Amino acid sequence: MDHDLVVLGGGSAGYAAALRGAQLGMTVALIEGDKLGGTCLHRGCIPTKALLHSAEVADTIRESGTFGVVSTFGSIDMSAVHAFKDSVVGRLYKGLQGLVSSRKVDLIGGWGRLVAPDTVEVDGAQYRGANVVLATGSYPRSLPGLEIGGRIITSEQALELDRVPDSVIVLGGGVIGVEFASVWKSLGSDVTIVEGLPRLVPGEDEALSKGLERAFRKRRIAFHTNTMFAAATQSDEGVVVTTQDGKTLEADLLLVAIGRGPATADLGYAENGIPMDRGFVLTDERLHTGVGNVYAIGDIVPGLQLAHRGFQHGIFVAEQIAGQNPAPIIESGIPRVTYCEPQIGSVGLTEAQAREQYGADRVEITEYNLAGNAKSQMLQTAGFIKLVREKDGPIVGVHMLGARVGELIGEGQMMVNWEAYPDDVARLVHAHPTQNDAIGEAALALAGKPLHAHD
Repeated sequence: MDHDLVVLGGGSAGYAAALRGAQLGMTVALIEGDKLGGTCLHRGCIPTKALLHSAEVADTIRESGTFGVVSTFGSIDMSAVHAFKDSVVGRLYKGLQGLVSSRKVDLIGGWGRLVAPDTVEVDGAQYRGANVVLATGSYPRSLPGLEIGGRIITSEQALELDRVPDSVIVLGGGVIGVEFASVWKSLGSDVTIVEGLPRLVPGEDEALSKGLERAFRKRRIAFHTNTMFAAATQSDEGVVVTTQDGKTLEADLLLVAIGRGPATADLGYAENGIPMDRGFVLTDERLHTGVGNVYAIGDIVPGLQLAHRGFQHGIFVAEQIAGQNPAPIIESGIPRVTYCEPQIGSVGLTEAQAREQYGADRVEITEYNLAGNAKSQMLQTAGFIKLVREKDGPIVGVHMLGARVGELIGEGQMMVNWEAYPDDVARLVHAHPTQNDAIGEAALALAGKPLHAHD
């Protein structure tokens, strides 16, 4: 069966490529062995954020007296929490199925394998494409000798727990680790994070890490940084974790949250000459593999493993195949949000990256504390907006910490990707009182004319 475009994988990257390809007049086959929408919709972004919202509601009820509302916190009904989560996923899944059907994309159910540079085989049937897009996504990684099962779980099992554990050890202080730590603490668990690197969320600006660590201490979320995992044993009573520096930690569950690996094993990629490195597919800046008309997108391509990155990869590749010559996607310009409490939002270069790129004396920064922001005071959140600029040049990094700041990162993305100068942003009118006006205040400060901040 011949198509203009054959897409292997129906997650955020793959279905975006299929929808955009069909929109541009191509005949498209989209191959998915599980559910359309992939990890993000069914086992990742969406269900996790639904749990985080339930956790936020629980915290709001506990703290309602602060706002003059008298209420009593009862208990967590995990069956109802899952019903809420599943209803969100279900509605989005139904909508996505309708979209794919309406665009006349041929949705092929089954596990596909690349058998030639222009052919994917599914259950003995072959689908040949003038162009092939590899979009097979990622899976939760573990460590050598650390077997998943029983009380040792990954994020996928964590999303289906039918109870709130009394205590949890989270192995990994990156995005997935701190999000689940935040959920479980809000739902009533004792949480301890074990992170091998010197700080939590080590991929973020150091100021964000320090701010999050202060917030987690206040929330009584324990964490051990610079601490390497050694071993774990489990029994009917719980899990015992030992670390290389001799610590012993005990809990009901161990969540392994050390990142995600590329789902490329045994799919025929290497056998057909696709360049690989530690399981990742290597591409040029236009996401072409260098083999035939084969492209790779999303989590299997080295870089940020984010659903919206994969989604944009899919659009880019479809437009590239259609001859539209889209501009390459700049990795540093992709916004990043960590949905723990408080939230982290960032885009562009960290302060350290900027000093490395431009020189230590060629970078200027400002931090606007949310203590001066009226809406943040109403939300009872601490945090800041940090802007990084090249000296006498544009803003190259935006970093935020605080409740709901993930909703602010859109303007940060515009600032960085459109190379705005502090004066460009400072002259814009930011609505007051909103958290958004903290961005305006930060820009005023970086432009040398702080209003609600000290010189």
